[in-house]
Amino acid sequence: MHRIALLFIALCLSLPALAERKQSFGDLDVHYIAFNSSFLQPDIAAANGLVRSKTLGVVNISVLKDGKASSASVSGEVKDLVGRNQPLTFKQVTEGEAIYYLAQFPFNQQELLRFTITVRAADGVAHSIEFNQEVFPDQ
Repeated sequence: MHRIALLFIALCLSLPALAERKQSFGDLDVHYIAFNSSFLQPDIAAANGLVRSKTLGVVNISVLKDGKASSASVSGEVKDLVGRNQPLTFKQVTEGEAIYYLAQFPFNQQELLRFTITVRAADGVAHSIEFNQEVFPDQ
């Protein structure tokens, strides 16, 4: 499982134009990334119940409170440029002290997607983030 944490850190550091994708709400930091599921190694995908596909993406959310992983309720949706919404169903992955929230989403072609994510931390306050991500079907 340690490899999963290293994979997500490596993805965060290696994907182009994704310096640090984070939004802060006081002492709560929400880190986010979306990428093609074919980037995952088969054993990592299987261990987390994710499907590898040329036309499936993964959105990864992590929540830190005062710099430490924190549990939260995470929900959201992804919208394409013509306005079609797809709800995101997140599942929590806990590895040691790290906590991730993962959801998969479909796409059919190169396109710009709009993500709207709601994070409700332990204090019950809901925080929303929005971001765009261009996706490309893997060849």
